[in-house]
Formats: sequence, C-alpha cells, structure tokens
Amino acid sequence: MAFKKSHILFSFIIGLAVFGLMAQLILQPARLFINLLMAVGIGIVIFFIFYLLFRSRFSANEMKKYRKAVRQSKAKYSKWGNQDKTAAKKQPSLIRKKRRNAAHLRVIDGNKSKRKNRASF
Repeated sequence: MAFKKSHILFSFIIGLAVFGLMAQLILQPARLFINLLMAVGIGIVIFFIFYLLFRSRFSANEMKKYRKAVRQSKAKYSKWGNQDKTAAKKQPSLIRKKRRNAAHLRVIDGNKSKRKNRASF
C-alpha cells in the first residue's frame, strides 16, 4: 500500500514538472532555454570544483604508491634482468625425468556384441 502511495506521489510530481516545462515552452521559450543553459552551466562548474578538489587530494598519494611499487619491482627483477641469456642456456639441465609407475587399471570387456541397434525401432 505504501508503495502505491509513493508511486502516485512520484507520478504526480513528474506530471507537474512536465506540465510546467510545456507551459514555459509555449509561453516563454527563450526563458526556458536560458534556465536550462544556466542549470547545465552550474552543474559543470560544480563538477569541475569537485574534480579539482578530489583529484589533487588523491592523485599525489596514489602516484607516490605507484612510484614506490615501480622501484620495488625494478629492485626485485634487476638481479634477473642483468644476466646474460646465453650463459643461462649453456648451463646443464638439471631436470630429471620421473619414472611413472604402471597404472593398476584393467579393461573389462563388456557385452558389445549384444548391444541393441536403436535405429531399428
């Protein structure tokens, strides 16, 4: 029941807004476009204010973390990156082949000859 009341109230408010826009479009179209442009302009200004405030606050900290991670990564992989690749290839291979034990499985012959031909039904 509460959902229906809120739905009716919402529909009524939207209806009034549409009626007001249509009335202003018919009676004062220039004033309507000026109001819309002002609303869009104010929205853009507010967006850029928030963008500049929050961008400057978080980007410096995030860049510090990124640079620290890059330095750690370079320090970690500089040992491996400086080795000659040909020297690594000349080293004898220490990989041993593992012997596999025989699988203790047995094939059981079924009744293949007694199999029904389902296409003949």
